[in-house]
Amino acid sequence: MPYKKGKTWIGQIRKYGKRRNKVFLTKKKALAWEEKARREPMEEWNGKTATTSLVDWAQKYLDYAKSRFSTKTYKEKCLAFRLFFKDIDHASSVETLKPANVLTHIVKQKEARSGYAANKDRKNLVAGWNWGMKYMDPVLPGTNPFLVEKMPETRQPRYVPPEEDFWKIYELAEGQDKVMLLAFLHLAARRGELFRLTWEDVDFGNSRIRLWTRKRKDGAFEYDWLPMTKELQTSMLLWRENRPIKDKAHVFLCLNEHPGQKENYGQPFVSNQKFMRRMCNMAGVKHFGFHAIRHLSASILHKLGYSVAAVQPILRHKSPRTTELYLRSIGIEDVRKALENLSSPCDRITAEAIAFDKFFGIGKVEAGK
Repeated sequence: MPYKKGKTWIGQIRKYGKRRNKVFLTKKKALAWEEKARREPMEEWNGKTATTSLVDWAQKYLDYAKSRFSTKTYKEKCLAFRLFFKDIDHASSVETLKPANVLTHIVKQKEARSGYAANKDRKNLVAGWNWGMKYMDPVLPGTNPFLVEKMPETRQPRYVPPEEDFWKIYELAEGQDKVMLLAFLHLAARRGELFRLTWEDVDFGNSRIRLWTRKRKDGAFEYDWLPMTKELQTSMLLWRENRPIKDKAHVFLCLNEHPGQKENYGQPFVSNQKFMRRMCNMAGVKHFGFHAIRHLSASILHKLGYSVAAVQPILRHKSPRTTELYLRSIGIEDVRKALENLSSPCDRITAEAIAFDKFFGIGKVEAGK
């Protein structure tokens, strides 16, 4: 009789002193396979060798990925496999998968979604097969069939809100929200980095903040210390003294007492994306999210004349090339042109922007360099 393992069913049968099993998505298919296998003559049974099915490989890799990567990355990998098995029989042997089958699937994803989405799926499937070539027993056959041609991508420049739009929202915010918005701007932080920030990560004595990230190739947590501007330090101190919940480790907590949010009250944020949409609507500005504030931080620094080498440690990219591509992706390619855009004596520079500029302690690019 088949038995259930996770979300799959394992068909099993013993015959002529040997045991065989096979993975299926439904109990019905597992039962049908068992019935068919029982009717096979001895010569066919003895001639068969155990093989690994595609779904067995996928399940083992996703079990590993769940414990290794962030929830977001894990869900991304699950989606890639779910779409893949809509085109490829999940019960087929890994030996039967050919690059031509993979390319057909990737092209289909490009047409249905986008080149970027198709290439993201390709990346995750390549990683899964590479893992299987190292750790499956028996190991998956090489060469990796997912190493097909990448699809062309058409990427739009990232939307960076005007600086005045950010300050409109900032002026409307209150309490914790105001502190959090300032932290996003002054630290160029990723959303998850601030949502997991604890008071142990805030070093008031040395005016610095520790941000933890998993944005590394191996998915491991790493941290970086960033300077805390005087304005941000003042805001953080005021928030620490006046926060309504003082027995929690995290700096920012869900304080929404709406009936639909009661179960989240006092817990660290997970997304809080509705907050930004609500604030943008209140301020009457084009919608932007938390990550767009990180883009804005990079934009302000670049416009003020800082080099890629200076911006890199603030954005915490491992490679200067990544920072260069990042700045280019938000439509800023020429430092001199950006500086000229700020040259008007009528330009309004807020106190917050001055603090952001001054207390990072990095030198500006000299003209002509």
